[in-house]
Amino acid sequence: MTDSSYFCKKKIKHLIVIAGPTASGKTSLSVELAKRLNTCVISADSRQFYKELSVGTAKPSLEEQAGIPHFLIDSHSITEEITAAQYEREALAILAHEFMTKDAIILTGGSGMFIDALCIGLDPIPTSTELRTQITKEFEENGLKPLLDELKQKDPAYFNTVDQYNPMRIIRAIEVIRLTGKPFSEFRKANPTKRNFQVHRFVINHPREQLYERINARVDQMMENGLLEEVKSVIQFRDLSSLNTVGYKELFNYLDGNCDLTSAVHYIKQNTRHYAKRQLTWFKRHPESIWIDFTQYGRNGGKNSPTIY
Repeated sequence: MTDSSYFCKKKIKHLIVIAGPTASGKTSLSVELAKRLNTCVISADSRQFYKELSVGTAKPSLEEQAGIPHFLIDSHSITEEITAAQYEREALAILAHEFMTKDAIILTGGSGMFIDALCIGLDPIPTSTELRTQITKEFEENGLKPLLDELKQKDPAYFNTVDQYNPMRIIRAIEVIRLTGKPFSEFRKANPTKRNFQVHRFVINHPREQLYERINARVDQMMENGLLEEVKSVIQFRDLSSLNTVGYKELFNYLDGNCDLTSAVHYIKQNTRHYAKRQLTWFKRHPESIWIDFTQYGRNGGKNSPTIY
């Protein structure tokens, strides 16, 4: 792939996925590619939807967006819980509209579940409102750990990829496991939905130590940019599952007086590194993905000359 016209020379429409773990450089690469293709970017980040969360989600600023239209950023209130199914519906509607005037669109983010929902669809999965209510009550009374332990025992494949700070996803998985007696992972896309666009998957790759250095530096920058103040501003919503996420829960713990600020920041970095590992595990589920060596395209000219062109 040496020419951006690769994606636009055919009549078929193209969805170009720029995936990668947190702090891997997805935003800058996606914006530069969108400039070259004269197109837009759709976010596949499970927290950047929320208007109230900016610093802790590393939401791209208007300056970083560089005039490129971005969708599903600042699109919902934190009080609206966005499921993968809802994301699929909304993102497909955006694609249908934007493909009327564009041949290629960029999808970027670190949520493998949301990326897969758009690219290959969601399987119909059994559900029980009564059972989910029961499991939710268990979570409220005993916390998330017993449910995580159950998930690890009964479905280690899903345990190793799921966001372990997201109660909604854990509760849903346990619901299906108890209802069917089968691992939740067995229900996840045995039969991909046929889409009317072609998907091209790319994953930004870093040496592990370099990625961890980037994560640590990003957390420090978030603190300088006012993460603690942002956490204080949403503390009244702390019981929402959208706020049971890395960066927020550790600072809630600090504000509760359970640790000092230095320790809280340490745990944000540690938990973010763990989350990045799970993201990478998820992305490896798709052998068709092309893994981009970040250090290689950096040597070829930094952020403005990625090798996928």
